[in-house]
Parts: sequence; structure tokens; C-alpha cells
Amino acid sequence: MYQQPLLVGMHSAQASLAFLPKLPMYRSPGQIEEYKYDQIKPKKQLKEIRKVLLPEKKKFFIFRFGKKFNLKDRCVVCGVNHSWDAGDYLRPPIPLDEVHKGRPLRGTYCPKHAAIFMQMEMLEQQILAEEHGLEFRGFKPKMPSIVNKGPLKTLTQEDVISLTAAGWLIKAPSPVESEEGKQTAMSLLAEMNASMQKLNFLVNNGVELDGTERRN
Repeated sequence: MYQQPLLVGMHSAQASLAFLPKLPMYRSPGQIEEYKYDQIKPKKQLKEIRKVLLPEKKKFFIFRFGKKFNLKDRCVVCGVNHSWDAGDYLRPPIPLDEVHKGRPLRGTYCPKHAAIFMQMEMLEQQILAEEHGLEFRGFKPKMPSIVNKGPLKTLTQEDVISLTAAGWLIKAPSPVESEEGKQTAMSLLAEMNASMQKLNFLVNNGVELDGTERRN
């Protein structure tokens, strides 16, 4: 799990951010926090959160050009230097100069803006699900409750319907042979004797076996 860095002056920096307007506050470096939307409709929320993740541009007087923090291991939004581990769950994809599209940049996102990027991705999935008339929620595979009860000997009609709907194949059990162990062993022995007699008959009538078959 990501741990917030303990930096000198962090508390005073966080206090100064509280007096900034909303957009500069969320674009500034800081601790991981959820972005609070002003808009109500999801598509307007998407435009709102996209403004937070736009890469910072260079500024010369009133002119803006290029990308200010387009450097390796630098956040393209706020310029914080951060190196990601391969297994970090917050590790973002390669940033694009238009967030959703555009050319890839050399930089990355810091933990704060990587969390906001994940929040934007969830919003995109919600919009896509609503456009197709689906309910947006994470898929959680669930086994039928009857499977957790242990070995089953009888199934009700409701159990069969529930298991079939979940993708299970229900087959009737094959009938169990009624012979006892001794009778089964005697029948197998009789089959072996008959097979040996048939083999001796073939050998006596000129059927030749190679060395391996004779040893067997």
C-alpha cells in the first residue's frame, strides 16, 4: 500500500493549498485525496476532472507552448519527481498530452494525480455502462450457495435450476453394480482364464510371438 511521504513543511504547504482556488489546489502536489465534483451530470464531471490532469504547459509572458514537466519520473501535472514500482497498484499508464488522446509523454503522474486518473477511469466506465443500459458495478464471481454445504445426496428442483443457471451441468448418476466384492473377483478371474486359454490355442496353431511378447 502506498505510504504518504513525510516531508519537512508538508503541514504548512497543505495549509497554504487550502486558500487556493479549487483547480490550482487539485493540480498542486500533495497527499492522495478524492476529487470532489462541482457538476452533477457524469459527462460534465468528465470534462471537469480532465482539466485537473492536463499536462502543465510552459509559459512565456502570456504565451503557452510545449509541456513544462515532460521529463522522466516527473509528474506532467505538478512536476513532482516520483519513481513507480512495477507492482504498485496506483501505477498509471503513460500520460497523453490530451489526457484521453494525443501523443505519449516522457513523464508520469505522481501518486496524487495517479489516484485522480483512476477516479477518471471509473467515471468513464460508469458513462459507458449507462450508455448501454447496464448497471455499473464491479464483477464479483459468486459460487452457488449450495456448493458450500458439502457433499450432496439429494437435489431439489430449485437447486437444479440454480446450479444450471450458474453454468453447472447436472447429470443423473449411473446405476451401481449389485455384485459383491467376491463375485466381482471371481468373474474377473474367469475372464483371465478364458483369455489365457485363447492365447495358448493361438500359439499352438502356429502364431509366432517375438521375444518381448513372450516375456509378457
